[in-house]
Amino acid sequence: SAKRRVSIFFRNRMFRVARLGLGLAVGCSAGYAVQQQWVFGKEGAEGAFNPKEFRKFKLLESQTISHDTRLFRFALPADTPEMGLPTASCIVTRYATGNEGEYVIRPYTPTTLNDTKGHFDLVIKKYPDAKMAGHIFSLKPGDELEVKGPIIKQRYVPNKYKHIGMIAGGTGITPMYQVAQEVLKNPDDKTEIDLIYGNKTEDDILLRKELDALAKKHPNFRVHYTLDSPGWMWRGDKGFVTPAMVSSHFPGAKSNSYVYVCGPMPMMKAVSGGKAKDYSQGEVDGVLKELGYTKDMVFKF
Repeated sequence: SAKRRVSIFFRNRMFRVARLGLGLAVGCSAGYAVQQQWVFGKEGAEGAFNPKEFRKFKLLESQTISHDTRLFRFALPADTPEMGLPTASCIVTRYATGNEGEYVIRPYTPTTLNDTKGHFDLVIKKYPDAKMAGHIFSLKPGDELEVKGPIIKQRYVPNKYKHIGMIAGGTGITPMYQVAQEVLKNPDDKTEIDLIYGNKTEDDILLRKELDALAKKHPNFRVHYTLDSPGWMWRGDKGFVTPAMVSSHFPGAKSNSYVYVCGPMPMMKAVSGGKAKDYSQGEVDGVLKELGYTKDMVFKF
């Protein structure tokens, strides 16, 4: 019933919230503790996910992609081979703690497109004491994960903007990768994309092979890596995202330009400002404000 409570454990923080569908306290996709209302998609759309109930999906395999990150591939049922996940949106995962009515709940952004047949992928970074990531890392092929969704973040419209800038940090790459794939699979979509992707070290860069392959195949997609602690042979950008870095890769704050931002809270505050107290997008601050971007030009995942 709606009166029952569930517990969300997230990076050593616990929030008490009403049962799913009433608004939950977690950020979507990047994995940082940001409270917001979750807007689920409409029930009835063809697809394996359902916005009103959790469904179970079997793990097919997992693959290590960095020292603390894995790609997990889950099977979609034969009768609904597609996810039913519009771009840009994410899903909610959960598992029972063993206490009655108590669950660990966490959103993730699949890195597979909606028209991918037979499976969906989650790229998950395991932080210390991260309960949901720890649970998923413990799964073996054949084990099941409960999933609900989609949570619609912002529907992508082809050719709405001439240029999209993306600024991501760490696992904040997942919604960017989802949007980039959606743009680039459509030959009629002429949107130009520049992605600034920050990480601590070169080994921390997630989906690098996939991003580089997209950039090589599509000249309208360009990736600019920046590292906090680069090796001596590193030839890319260095350090945190600065106004100079953004200006060198983006065309500027124009009416036909748009910027997506997703990453750790300190990065979000420095680049775009955090969300408002009511968990709406809020005003633009930080680097993007300094460069003249306004709230109608920026979306914070």
